[in-house]
Order: sequence, then C-alpha cells, then structure tokens
Amino acid sequence: MRLLLTSSGITNPSIADALVGLLGKPIAESSALIVPTGIYPFPGGGANAWRAIAGKAQGPLTELGWKSVGVLELTALPSIREESWVPTLRETDALLVWGGDVLYLCHWMRESGLADLLPSLTELVYVGVSAGSIAMTPYNCDAEFDLEFVPDGSDMGVGAERALGFVDFTLYPHLDHPEMEDASLANIEKWASGIPVPTYAIDDQTAITVVDGAVEVVSEGHWKLFNP
Repeated sequence: MRLLLTSSGITNPSIADALVGLLGKPIAESSALIVPTGIYPFPGGGANAWRAIAGKAQGPLTELGWKSVGVLELTALPSIREESWVPTLRETDALLVWGGDVLYLCHWMRESGLADLLPSLTELVYVGVSAGSIAMTPYNCDAEFDLEFVPDGSDMGVGAERALGFVDFTLYPHLDHPEMEDASLANIEKWASGIPVPTYAIDDQTAITVVDGAVEVVSEGHWKLFNP
C-alpha cells in the first residue's frame, strides 16, 4: 500500500502529479473507490457524503477523471459477505478516504475489517483527506472534538486519542485555515509537544507521500515538521 495523505484532496498540480506517480499510470486508466463514512457524525453528514461522492465538495477527489468510481461504505460491510466487496477492493487502484470524524472513521475501519486487510493490498494507493489522512497515523489530533459526537452509552470513545498507526508520524491538517482556530501554528505546536512521534502540520495545498516507509512532502503551500 502506498499512501497519499492530504489535507483537502488533490488541490494543485504537484499533488496531482504525486498521485499519478503513485498509481504508475494516468488517472483516466485507474479505478477508485471512495469511503465517505467519516463524515456522517457531523450535522448534514448525509448531504456532505453525497457531495464527496458526486465530486461537489471543496476538495477535488472523485471528479479527477477516473476510469471508474465506486462507493465503499464501511458501516455496511459487517452485514454482508466478504465476497461482495473484498475482491472489488483488491482490484481497485485507489482508495479515496474522505474526511470527517477520525474517531468514527477508525472505529468503522476496524469493525469492517478494512484495517486488517489494508496491509495485504500492496498495489493499492490510499488517498486520505483530512480525517482520512489522520486515521493512518498513531495519534488523533481531533480526539477532543470527535468525542462530542460519541453516542451516549457507546464505548467508541475509549482510546480516542489513538488512530490506526500505519505510519510512524502524526499529521495535523488545515494549517492556518481561516475558519479553523484549532489549526493555528501555535496550537498545533502545543499539541505536538505532547506527542512522542514527529508531527507534520500541513495546509490545504500540501500532502505527504509514503512509499515503503519513505516519507516525502509535496507542497505548493506551507507546512512545518515538529520533532518530539
């Protein structure tokens, strides 16, 4: 599995070129599945999931000219046979994991079996957007916010500060976004000071690629690395 971890999708030519490089072929010759699951806990989640699927959200993703695009809804997977979705996933070139609630997304990646399956998908390109990117890291920078959406009586919030840990660094997206006070450089630096792994703060024009453990920043914007 090769990773392209973005803050807001394929927002500039440099990130688009990185995606094509990871795919090893043009987007027009590549298939994709989008995972909208993480957005559902937010108000208007269903409408926002549709926007992501239809290519009408702010972050460009499904509208890039893929050969084909399907939907992989994680909450449905535990109730259907693996033969109904695993072969399709294994044949897919790119998995597009939309943003939203990191805690909810990680929960359903585990419950659906996707988290266990990902390491075996050596040819897959995993494209994360915001929460979809954070989920691949060991620590959830949105834990405090995500806990607001945990249902009463649910144990989903246990270990909310941890994510799936597929990489050995963590990531804080939307650096200096004017509508996200928590994403100021000062706030990210404060959060990163308590994390025992490197933290990349990236804006919406920046992405991180990971191939065989090698990490590279791709940016037409700004970013900062905080070491522990």
